Amino acid sequence: MIIQNGYYINMKDKKIEKKDIRVKDGIITEIGERLELANEDQIINAKELYILPGLFDMHVHFREPGYEYKETIKTGAKAAAKGGYTGVLTMPNTNPVIDSVEILKALNEIIKKDSMVEIFPSVAVTTGQSGEVLSNFGELIENGAYAISDDGQPIMNEDLMYEALKEKHKLKIPILIHSEDKRYVNNGCINEGKISRELGVRGISSKSEYEMIHRDIKMAEELDTSIHICHISTKESVEIIREAKSKGIKVTCEVAPHHFYADESIVPKKKSIAKVNPPLRAAQDVAEIIRGIKDGTIDAIATDHAPHSSKEKQKDLYEAPFGISGIELALPLTLTKFEEENIDIFRLVDMMSINPRKILGLKPELIEVGSRANMVIVDLTSTQVITEESIVSKGKNTPFIGEKLKGIVEYTILEEKIIFRRS
Repeated sequence: MIIQNGYYINMKDKKIEKKDIRVKDGIITEIGERLELANEDQIINAKELYILPGLFDMHVHFREPGYEYKETIKTGAKAAAKGGYTGVLTMPNTNPVIDSVEILKALNEIIKKDSMVEIFPSVAVTTGQSGEVLSNFGELIENGAYAISDDGQPIMNEDLMYEALKEKHKLKIPILIHSEDKRYVNNGCINEGKISRELGVRGISSKSEYEMIHRDIKMAEELDTSIHICHISTKESVEIIREAKSKGIKVTCEVAPHHFYADESIVPKKKSIAKVNPPLRAAQDVAEIIRGIKDGTIDAIATDHAPHSSKEKQKDLYEAPFGISGIELALPLTLTKFEEENIDIFRLVDMMSINPRKILGLKPELIEVGSRANMVIVDLTSTQVITEESIVSKGKNTPFIGEKLKGIVEYTILEEKIIFRRS
């Protein structure tokens, strides 16, 4: 394969360079100007296109086993490839929960059979995500797990959380924390504030998120261990994490594109399709998240891809499930917002490709000679209007249908294979 005339993102030197890239047997063998053809099987004309390291999503729900009507490994992987992702970390809140070696092995067999992207499973911190008894982390890691998380369920018991952090520290495995203090959720369905009052519905307090983050950071400091906070959404969360980092506490965090692209003001129009947990917050929260992206407080962009059926999301705000389908729109949402906020492409690559891998203890993959081919080729300047028909995922539940966004994925490449080609 040879990719010709593209602008490649040189992350080592922080340069954008017009180059050709040659790939042989899945490895980048040459990067240069006007490379001669050498009986390549495939020639990709990347004129006016940009070549980025393949994206990595450290927070997805592919629903299999148990909820295949929402998404499967196969449909989730196709959606990922279309979004420019070559690798993902799946969450364990399936049915059954991924909390035993037997269930994990069965999942890995499905992945091996059905996925064209690399899928790294996470497993539950507690059996059944009950928050009562710790899973056997060591055994699960030995059998193909890459991280632990009770995502979707907070671990309310402080003593149990402390034991989980001690065990993960001993085993040197990443933990991804769903920060939600149930005492402040109030059976709410959207953010507690102006919009919840206008609509006359119960709201979810910001306190439910940042109080739990504060608790877990204190434990991480005491144990001198690392923690990763999922899908932060409030200004207080950003401020707490910023302060913790300034003290040298080992905390990283992620944000979902919907939490910096939109705010609660879209809820009256979009209704249940915009219902997500944590909820879309106020404008001041979005402003602080953007600041946290710019100053490096926020490490990664992760989609929290949560597909649901149309029937489920057509229910009212109280009855509809939480969740937004996001893996196909993450890059254009981010590109559009980053251009508006004057955030450069290098920061985007750090947050969507390099840092997620680092946090999980995986090797960051750059575009350089000797590295395997792991790339996404993007038209950064063209725009697209999002339609339901254009979404590959089974989950069409996104509030961004009809939105005009910048950036179109043309090719996604993993080793010797083009795993997505727009044309």
